[in-house]
Amino acid sequence: MKKVLGLALGILTAIGGFLDIGDLVTNAVVGSRFGLSLAWVVVVGVVGICVFAQMSGKVAAVSGRATFEIIRERLGPRAAGANLGASFLINLLTLTAEVGGIALALQLASSVEPRLWIPVAGLAVWLVIWRTRFSIMENVTGLVGLTLIVFAVAVFLLGPDWSALADQAFHPRVSAQEGPASYWYYAIALFGAAMTPYEVFFFSSGAVEEKWTVKDLSQSRMNVLVGFPLGGVLSVAIAACAAIVFLPQGIQVSSLSQIVLPVAIAGGKLALAVVLVGIVAATFGAALETSLSSGYTLAQFLGWSWGKFRRPVHAARFHLTMIICIVIAVGVLMTSVNPVAVTEFSVVFSAVALPLTYLPILVVANDPEYMGKHVNGRLTNGLALVYLVIIVVASVAAIPLMIVTGAGS
Repeated sequence: MKKVLGLALGILTAIGGFLDIGDLVTNAVVGSRFGLSLAWVVVVGVVGICVFAQMSGKVAAVSGRATFEIIRERLGPRAAGANLGASFLINLLTLTAEVGGIALALQLASSVEPRLWIPVAGLAVWLVIWRTRFSIMENVTGLVGLTLIVFAVAVFLLGPDWSALADQAFHPRVSAQEGPASYWYYAIALFGAAMTPYEVFFFSSGAVEEKWTVKDLSQSRMNVLVGFPLGGVLSVAIAACAAIVFLPQGIQVSSLSQIVLPVAIAGGKLALAVVLVGIVAATFGAALETSLSSGYTLAQFLGWSWGKFRRPVHAARFHLTMIICIVIAVGVLMTSVNPVAVTEFSVVFSAVALPLTYLPILVVANDPEYMGKHVNGRLTNGLALVYLVIIVVASVAAIPLMIVTGAGS
């Protein structure tokens, strides 16, 4: 049982990274407009996040320090400051989307106005972070979020034309109606959703929270190789559900209620109840991750005491940072801003910030002063360099494509 629960960090990170409100919305929108013709992007994203998350976890296990601490020490305050500024702002935007996602999911379950749920969601996130041990938090949220496997079950229950889905996935084409600009805009959005910067900082800091050492490198690999691919499979299942139900009708997904509709059609009220539980767990887990990542990055950059392994009174500024971020997220959402719109912007701007996040991790992972004999091998470095090229291209193209396509509309 201990070994099974040891995978929970990877499961929680994968659910928070692949199946947060960003992926739920983006994959469903893509499925309703492009079918499975962008499924290849999810595969690319899964491989990429596995490469860099494993790298980040290894740095923490070998050095006993979180990645962001070493980045500041290794690259200096200016380079680390640029990394901090980009990742912190994206993190705050993502946290806002996640708290909004919790409120939307609770609205579907209760029919109560989402603005009444927003402060409740924010308070619940803070209480869990303040009072709950890290191990309990990751185990419960991660494992309950696995109920989102109901999306994969729904694909089979809907009885799709499997040859048509396979043709979409293995022979992707750009329809004349959508055009290449929209196609590549959503490709970048999917890629940004898969490789959101907070994932690696949470994974690295979580490894320190759990006191990983060199002996835990195999567990780190298992977390990565189980958690993230699982998140990728379920992401494709969400897109497939939308492709089966909405694409033939020419309906574009624009709300959370539409995202869960295929599951309700396939499995009735029971399946709907299960998927709502899963969405609440996944968005809540992602809100925990993004809140903690805000505290982790700022505290590690400024040299403050941090971590849930310390009592709040001994890491006061770390906890204060998270409280302020949650209050800001709640305040923004109370202005009636659309959480789905916030989500769509967050995944695109995540793509813009990717080079500032992943290049420093690669530098640190190749520094023998910190890593000793555990520096990256040739295969890891080769994959990482290929992904850095992809990341830079996506970062440069994201904003122009957003302007040209009117944010995909």
